[in-house]
Amino acid sequence: MIYGSNPVILAIDTSTRTVGLGLYDGGKVLAESIWESHDYHTVELAPAVVEMLKRAQMSTADLGAITVAVGPGSFTGLRIGLALAKGLVLALRIPLIGVPTLDIVAASQMPVNLPLAAVLRAGRGRLATAWYENENGAWKLMDKIEVFTPQALCERILSPTIVCGELSVAERQFFADTNPFIQMVSPAQSLRRPAYLAEIAWQRWQSNHVDDPASLSPIYLHYNEPIPES
Repeated sequence: MIYGSNPVILAIDTSTRTVGLGLYDGGKVLAESIWESHDYHTVELAPAVVEMLKRAQMSTADLGAITVAVGPGSFTGLRIGLALAKGLVLALRIPLIGVPTLDIVAASQMPVNLPLAAVLRAGRGRLATAWYENENGAWKLMDKIEVFTPQALCERILSPTIVCGELSVAERQFFADTNPFIQMVSPAQSLRRPAYLAEIAWQRWQSNHVDDPASLSPIYLHYNEPIPES
């Protein structure tokens, strides 16, 4: 290991087709990789971890903890990411920290005195949405995660609100044309970076707020529940 004696955390995010990996030591992002996987998480993920560690001149023995995004997101993607994370922590006997995926989306935005709607693709044209407010300089989740159609989300927002997360070009244009209260975050600023996942998990790890690998499970949305209508 070439980065000194600081413990390193490996971040794994397979919540959607946007897959991310990162290495972080509490003071520096040592490596980060993000790519669009077309449902090939199973064959791509483990080799990508090996390659990242190799580039950083590290091995799994250098890892002090592992963090994984726990959803909401793709059923298969979440299961694959969590399975790899659990397998590694059990083999290495190191801590595991699960982080809700929409918390990662929110963490990429500078806290301001406006509400934030963090969104994630939820299938069938829907958007999983979590609502955050600035509390003492940090985003705080205000309510349960909801699932909206783009139209229903537009009609839900009745005051200036930041919207950040995975959105198509058509959805972005629809929001811009439909609701003047929506303040869109650019695609680059909306990218779900594993470095933010690692930073969130690092703070939890340092305060000994870690998860039991046996009981940690993904957050799945129940699509049979009614979608808010206009």
